[in-house]
Amino acid sequence: MRAVVLALTVALVASQQINLVPEFALDKTYVYKYEALLLGGLPQEGLARAGIKISSKVHLTAVTENTFLMKLMDPLLHEYAGIWPKDPFVPATKLTSALAAQLQIPIKFEYANGVVGKVFAPAGVSTTVLNLHRGILNILQLNLKKTQNIYELQEAGAQGVCRTHYVISEDTKANHIIVTKSKDLSHCQERIMKDIGLAYTEKCAECTERVKSLIETASYNYIMKPAAAGVLIAEATVEEVHQFSPFNEIHGAAQMEAKQTLAFVEIEKTSVVPIKADYLARGSLQYEFATELLQTPIQLTKISDAPAQIIEVLQHLVANNVAMVHDDAPLKFVQLIQLLRAATLENIEAIWAQFKDKPVYRRWLLDALPAVGTPVIVKLIKEKFLAGELTIPEFIQALVIALQMVTADLDTIQLTASLALHEKIATIPALREVVMLGYGSMIAKHCVEVPTCPAELLRPIHELAAEAISKNDIPEITLALKVLGNAGHPASLKPIMKLLPGLRTAATSLPLRVQVDAILALRNIAKKEPKLVQPVALQLVLDRALHPEVRMVAGIVLFETKPSVALVSSLAGALKTETNLHVASFAYSHIKSLTRITAPDMAAVAGAANVAIKLMSRKLDRLSFRFSRALQLDFYHTPLMIGAAGSAYMINDAATILPRAVVAKARAYLAGAAADVLEIGLRTEGIQEALLQSPAADESVDRITKVKRTLRALANWKALPTNQPLASAYIKLLGQEVAYLNIDKTIIEEAIPLATGPKPRELLKDALKALQEGIAFQYARPLLAAEVRRILPTALGVPMELSLYTAAVAAASLNVKATITPPLPEHIETMTLEQLKKTDVQLQAEARPSVALQTFAVMGVNTALIQAAVMARGKIRTIAPGKLSARADILKGNYKVEALPVELPEHIAAVSFETLAVVRNIEDPTAERIVPLVPELAVQNVKTPADLSSETSDETPVRATAPFHETLCLAVPYIEIKGCIEVHSHNAAYIRNAPLFYIIGQHSARAAVSRAEGPAVERLELEVQVGPRAAERLLKQINLIDEETPEGKAFLLKLREILETEDKNVPVSSESSSSRIISSSSSSSSSMSSSRVTETATIMEPFKKFHKDRYLAPHGASKAKSSGSAASSFEAIRKQAKFLGNALPPVFAVIARAVRVDHKLLGYQLAAYFDKPTARVQLVISSIAENDNLKICADGALLSKHKVTAKVAWGPECQQYAVTAKAEAGVLGEFPAARLELEWERLPLIVTTYAKKLSKHIPMAALQAGFRLERATNSEKEIELTAALPTQRSLNVIARIPEMTLSRMAIPLPVTVPINPDGTLTIHIDEDILSWIQKHIKEELHITFS
Repeated sequence: MRAVVLALTVALVASQQINLVPEFALDKTYVYKYEALLLGGLPQEGLARAGIKISSKVHLTAVTENTFLMKLMDPLLHEYAGIWPKDPFVPATKLTSALAAQLQIPIKFEYANGVVGKVFAPAGVSTTVLNLHRGILNILQLNLKKTQNIYELQEAGAQGVCRTHYVISEDTKANHIIVTKSKDLSHCQERIMKDIGLAYTEKCAECTERVKSLIETASYNYIMKPAAAGVLIAEATVEEVHQFSPFNEIHGAAQMEAKQTLAFVEIEKTSVVPIKADYLARGSLQYEFATELLQTPIQLTKISDAPAQIIEVLQHLVANNVAMVHDDAPLKFVQLIQLLRAATLENIEAIWAQFKDKPVYRRWLLDALPAVGTPVIVKLIKEKFLAGELTIPEFIQALVIALQMVTADLDTIQLTASLALHEKIATIPALREVVMLGYGSMIAKHCVEVPTCPAELLRPIHELAAEAISKNDIPEITLALKVLGNAGHPASLKPIMKLLPGLRTAATSLPLRVQVDAILALRNIAKKEPKLVQPVALQLVLDRALHPEVRMVAGIVLFETKPSVALVSSLAGALKTETNLHVASFAYSHIKSLTRITAPDMAAVAGAANVAIKLMSRKLDRLSFRFSRALQLDFYHTPLMIGAAGSAYMINDAATILPRAVVAKARAYLAGAAADVLEIGLRTEGIQEALLQSPAADESVDRITKVKRTLRALANWKALPTNQPLASAYIKLLGQEVAYLNIDKTIIEEAIPLATGPKPRELLKDALKALQEGIAFQYARPLLAAEVRRILPTALGVPMELSLYTAAVAAASLNVKATITPPLPEHIETMTLEQLKKTDVQLQAEARPSVALQTFAVMGVNTALIQAAVMARGKIRTIAPGKLSARADILKGNYKVEALPVELPEHIAAVSFETLAVVRNIEDPTAERIVPLVPELAVQNVKTPADLSSETSDETPVRATAPFHETLCLAVPYIEIKGCIEVHSHNAAYIRNAPLFYIIGQHSARAAVSRAEGPAVERLELEVQVGPRAAERLLKQINLIDEETPEGKAFLLKLREILETEDKNVPVSSESSSSRIISSSSSSSSSMSSSRVTETATIMEPFKKFHKDRYLAPHGASKAKSSGSAASSFEAIRKQAKFLGNALPPVFAVIARAVRVDHKLLGYQLAAYFDKPTARVQLVISSIAENDNLKICADGALLSKHKVTAKVAWGPECQQYAVTAKAEAGVLGEFPAARLELEWERLPLIVTTYAKKLSKHIPMAALQAGFRLERATNSEKEIELTAALPTQRSLNVIARIPEMTLSRMAIPLPVTVPINPDGTLTIHIDEDILSWIQKHIKEELHITFS
């Protein structure tokens, strides 16, 4: 019975089922009211937003069953830039009028079963306007199923094919059908999106698993009424949100919020009539990109006559960036680039022809053209070089930048290929290498845009590699491998594997550097297809028949593939029995460094490394740095989604002291993306192979002998082979190799004549002649440092953009003139060294370097018609003028530098950052509105109007805090210069305590330098006098008080009274707390194991000096005797002559002073004295101001070849404070050792205060560093540090400081210290090498001056 009832129920429901297909009957016009809003900004109210609003009536008429016409009636555009929600929208009347004709042209589209098909429109409808129609058609896109109420599918829409969730319900009381459709725009099968400047970045999926920088979602709600043959869409509302933050979104994010409403009004009998024009197929519902790709979002320029506008901007840049850079020069440079993008090839050629012979204009054009990034520019650069209008340096600079900036389509790739194969390029090897590397980079960029890029693009390179292999052409093989490495296409794996050792027997005969290059070419392939590369790399690492360097490089590639736990564990297990210590050390250090990695994309590898490291021998951790090593360090902050990583690889060789290869790489993380920013590699393979054939490769000799033989082999470099490079280097930017260099014997032989031949002397002659005549130099250099853009459509059919622009312009003016007395001879090459010594050279130079930099971060609408966006704008401008005069009188040994007064700008440096809401349209550029994102006085949480509101809140109003504004000034005494820093800051942190809200607002800082009150300063002087005339140059006689004289005793008595008064005011409360901390630390250290206590007892042996009177005594007695003897001998020398200046002239003198208009002496002078019989040096620094007896005295003596003592005293007459330092070599027990002692009589209060604060942290820091800490009654005014070498690769350290003794034994050293137990060095440079160096220096001097 139940089955019968169920069957009847199902039959009844089926008979009453409603057809859910939207109905538009023939010969009827359905009228809808359409309103759309797109706003950008932060979701909090009371802050500024920018956006647009579109309102119109929409008329829909069915022409046939599946063909419809749509016409917009009375369209009106509004723009918005104001405080949301209190400020109103403003009608864009002029823009509406300009677009009215286009907007009201009916379009035709296919529509069947709720799905929009092809779209047709006359040619007069622009792509931008047609996209607005697509925004309306996107609402009509409905995939409704009769048999399911809740379902999910990938649905095509204006923004691509994205995951869409449907919920269908029926309101029986209102006789309505409610359809809810939600789209996750972050999970699309095919997303309509355009990225610019992101081709070389990697998506860090792991970085965005927990936090995301960009979240996109859309919600559609429909109310439908049943109709005769289907349903009528009574009302449709769309809400779409694009939320972006460079940080974790929980800390706040900027939003682009789109809202659409389509409400049924009535049915009219008047049909929509198409215009009399051909209706062309214009694609489908999917958004199509228009001119926004060439339109920068930071300014809106109406391009009416591109050539004339280019010339105007170019002339502005040239005229206003001469003496110093103009404030808006970076923005003007970006405008020039935009205008060049809109120009045709013929336009640009005409401009080039007009200005190519004007050097300043030529430089600006050559800096701007490569940044344009269009195929037209690559073609222009190619043609101008082939025509001989560009020099090789100009061509390389322009081409490298252009290939990185240009869109990598098939035409551009073919253009680059034709350039690489051109006969003129082929004759210049360095140029051909640059072009070929760029060709590989172009393919890599194209494959990012088109993941299914064909392998056919690489066929020329594969053929080049095959031909080079057949001819055994090593340079061509190397070049082909580097190009394939840049391209990173999986189809290149097979050609590369033919060159891998072990896998192919033929590859074993190739030079080692080719094998290494073949392995490195796998790195970019590994980023795309790690599973293909992992088995190849692992096999190479484990093949013990291969060269160790090959295996280690394969290890680098293996870990870049992010191997699994099983694979890393397999590697660790296999390395347990590894016989090559270099391979074992490299692998162990690499795995160990990976255990500390915190970057999310390497988290799985870090976990695998933590497992694998436990399988490896800990003895490998004790290998020194002469074995190969790998190091990886990183930092990643998850809340801010920002991080940096650095890698360094050093591959050594057991035979020689030089490393075989050194590689360093820097990686950056930001907002869910990662990039290998910079990589530099250096190999010394040719030198290594040459050294391996020399006696230095003898494994039976010790390392010191190897060092000597290596130096001898390098000295005889002319005997090295010619047919291979001695060394090579490469540089990678963003994972792409942009240049490499092979240094061989031929290059060295060609370079030596250039450096020592007649040409340098001619250049020197020309330079000196130009200096005497005077040089006036002006230079400006612009740079588009960053252009990163992501453009994606919104539900309205209007594009939104996330972009970052950074542009800078540097300018400098320099004027230099030299006066040489006596004048130089006509033939400068005849000038001798003696003549040069008698020359007096005076040089005057004035420079005014300046830099202007502007950065823009934009989120909002960017079209050629209207821009509405929130923008962060940063500006930096610096000007650093200077004027110097220098004089060198070589004969008299007098050298003087003067800093002369110079005209200063109002601010020498200004930095500002502000966030703005901006709206502007092309038809009314003067009506641009710019509103600060954070108003200085704003009420938050204002009630939102009912229409299109995003949030409601019942919180009480929160008033913004007052801006922070402060000016700090500091006057520099003596030179009467005042520096001021003015800081202003106003942010939105009062809304929310999060990083983003601290950033938004207005922030600025300005620095100014001006003359302070007081007598003007004419100049600042720094003078050095060497030789017997040094005493004459001293401006104030130096005298030191002798304590034995009555005047000295009286002075010391008065000084003692002053110091005793100061001591009474010094607080001593900190002493007890310090003692408690020491006591606590001592008690904690006393709980250590008894074995460690015993060890400490045995290491406290006496320090014995390297003297004949070696002795063994208790520590206290030894120390007393040692200190006493050192002090007494030093004091005895000082008593012989308290001040060396009384008997000896100064060796040299240095005077630094300010010359004022009142001729008052201000500054300092230094005099240096040397007493050769006692090996004593004395330096005295004194003030030259009248009645100022402040002095600094440094006195030192070499008491023996193992001992040096020095005393530094300062204060009035060098009597207030003093520190004595003693350094001594000896033995500690049986080990060679060195001891440093610091003793003080009195120190400034600030020093003792901070020392006491620091002492509180010493116990904990020492224990964490592995030191043993013991309480001891050491001297309160002495620090002693003793270091001993139990072996040449380990160190014992004992430090005695007030109230405690620190010690640590057997500290491993990264390198061997060549010191014997008796203190002698175990390394000696052979006399023949020393004589060769001296002989070479003499020969070069003879060539230069004879």
